[in-house]
Amino acid sequence: MTAVEWRQRIPAGLLPLARALWHTYKGLRLYVAYLVGRVPWHALRLLVYRRLLHVRIGPHSVIHWRTRFYAPEGVRIGHNSIIGYDAFLDGRYTITIGDNVNIGGEVAIFTAQHDPHDPHFAMVGGAVVIEDYVYIGSRVTILPNVTIGRGAVVATGAVVAKSVPPFDIVGGVPAHKIGERTRNLSYTLDFHLPFQ
Repeated sequence: MTAVEWRQRIPAGLLPLARALWHTYKGLRLYVAYLVGRVPWHALRLLVYRRLLHVRIGPHSVIHWRTRFYAPEGVRIGHNSIIGYDAFLDGRYTITIGDNVNIGGEVAIFTAQHDPHDPHFAMVGGAVVIEDYVYIGSRVTILPNVTIGRGAVVATGAVVAKSVPPFDIVGGVPAHKIGERTRNLSYTLDFHLPFQ
């Protein structure tokens, strides 16, 4: 059932109550995600993220503690990938993270933002795709509608506002090309501590 069909089935007088309950439910899920992110046991966090919050997480991937979500059900993480501590993942328009991706601490990935030129301050956005073997340094901000190509590197502190071609190394604000990475990548990320 779509959201429109769901709204049409509710009597008009109950629609404000239904909206309030729906927003409370969504807020409660985010609060649970927030609390679970503070649990210092990796296996328990993954269990709750997968089963309760519907984050799609591949085998041997790691989400370090204190990660925060917005719309966790829109986040997909491949195999053997690492999400650093204190990350923020905004899944409203979907985030797709490939295999063997290393994302540093305090990285923020946004898929939605407000249009400052719109008279109603409308929400706009688009998916973020991070392909296999990408390395993202700490404190990087990635904005909506961005694809980071296979094997690319984003230097610490960069703000990524446009797509990054495969194997490019980018840095700065806004991020721009500063080099190229080797193309013969074959490593497998498979390290984490149980209480990390």
